[in-house]
Amino acid sequence: MIARYHCLMKEKKTIEDEMNALKEVFHHFFDKHTGVNQKGELIENGLKLQRQIRKTEKYLPEPTVKKLEELRMSELIEVKKIPDEQKISASIKLGLLNEEDLAGCKMINYSKAIAIKEV
Repeated sequence: MIARYHCLMKEKKTIEDEMNALKEVFHHFFDKHTGVNQKGELIENGLKLQRQIRKTEKYLPEPTVKKLEELRMSELIEVKKIPDEQKISASIKLGLLNEEDLAGCKMINYSKAIAIKEV
């Protein structure tokens, strides 16, 4: 059993390496054909290859707190000197704060995922 487990671990590593290389090829394909950080879909031989994109936005603590203090909106700052993202979002929706006021304070990350399904 120990030898079998060891053999399977080697195979797992080889398979994961090959899958990661294929994912990179797929992402490069979608970057070229649909655009960077854009969803994409390709159907071939009864399989659907999809690229999914998740966008996350986060306010950077130091510049956001500084800007909110300049704007005299300290109620949007939590006790630990970090921005309260829910309150900021609500303030923007209510028109109490403009997104332009916090320009340069937001960090945007994109996560890419590859999914394959049978059709």
